[in-house]
Amino acid sequence: MLVVKRFTAAWCGPCKQLAPVFSELQNEMINEATPVVFQTIDVDENREAAVVSNVSSVPTVIFEQDGQQVYRFSGVLPKSVIEGQIRKFL
Repeated sequence: MLVVKRFTAAWCGPCKQLAPVFSELQNEMINEATPVVFQTIDVDENREAAVVSNVSSVPTVIFEQDGQQVYRFSGVLPKSVIEGQIRKFL
């Protein structure tokens, strides 16, 4: 199973840009044959998760497969690029 974690903060402008893209992907991929789990983690509310994942800037998105990090990016990427990266791991 692929877990896509988006680290965000309420005060972060780029995070607000990424939020609807993340939501759209989650809705579109809900019926995929291989499950994709999307998680949103607010770094101000869950500092420990950010520290464990070595997140130093937001937004940061981490893909994990079987508990291991397989891909990571910071900032905002186009929806098509993010979707393409997700599909590489399905």
